[in-house]
Amino acid sequence: MKYCVTGATGFVGGQVARQLAAAGHQVTAVVRDPARARDLADLGIELHPGDVTDKESLRAAMAGVDGVFHLAGWYKIGARDKRPGEAVNIRGTQNVLELMHELRLPKGVYTSTLAVNSDTRGRRVDETYHFGGVRHLSEYDRTKAVAHEIAEAFIGRGLPLVIVQPGLVYGPGDTSSVRTTLIQYLQRRVPVVPQQTAFCWGHVDDIARGHLLAMEKGQAGQNYFLCGPAHTLVEALQIAQQITGIPAPRSAPPGVFKALSAVMGVVEKVAPVPESYTAEGLRIAAGVTYLGDNARARRELGWEPRPLREGLRTTLEHEMKRLGMTRA
Repeated sequence: MKYCVTGATGFVGGQVARQLAAAGHQVTAVVRDPARARDLADLGIELHPGDVTDKESLRAAMAGVDGVFHLAGWYKIGARDKRPGEAVNIRGTQNVLELMHELRLPKGVYTSTLAVNSDTRGRRVDETYHFGGVRHLSEYDRTKAVAHEIAEAFIGRGLPLVIVQPGLVYGPGDTSSVRTTLIQYLQRRVPVVPQQTAFCWGHVDDIARGHLLAMEKGQAGQNYFLCGPAHTLVEALQIAQQITGIPAPRSAPPGVFKALSAVMGVVEKVAPVPESYTAEGLRIAAGVTYLGDNARARRELGWEPRPLREGLRTTLEHEMKRLGMTRA
């Protein structure tokens, strides 16, 4: 089969492209900078220069394929410049799905996120849940929610599209704030973490495999939560302590982080602030839960995510090796 992958130089998109190639499929990766994707070219993946914000740059890559994986996205928490969220997450998704419709392609998988629901307030919701709040917690949440609505509108017009919604994704090769937190933990530079804050932790290999299963077995028009096991941040770092011997940081009530968020909302208007300490970054940390129930994906796709302890062990061992560390 021949597939087109957007976002192939990203964390999850790159792993999707690699797994497709390993399975013997012909893969075309849409990349803004081919120089950053030489590792993909070495696997026999065709590199096509293009940008999801430029619809016509995608046409040749998508024409005639058996399926499209649209993973390209903007993910920043606390970024001062939020314009890329509109351009990539919203207009980029519109462009890819419009072109898929024009080319009458047989199937697509669109990567949404559990974050479209923002804080689930401790509930593990399923695919029938819809955000009913007034304001999303971050610009990422908001722009992905708009893009999700665009995808559902195209499904309503008959587009054979499957939507997958990962939770938190971690693993070797990550470049997000999740990796930053793990490295800071290994270096004993995390003074305190919020209580109650919880995510569904999915290893990147499992999330990528879920994408392939969605293309193979997913029902067009259906949503699937590709979310791993639910754990609080406190629990995750306690597991990390058992793996590494490095003490987990202290924890503090969510109210502390909410108060800091309010303060930094004033400070960041007059001075640059590291992204992790912006009002938005602290708001995301303040006892929120991004939780989902993966029963449908397990039942219909046969998807099975690994336990956090297993995935975190390989991830931490990878980072410790890079840092020249041994178990404490």
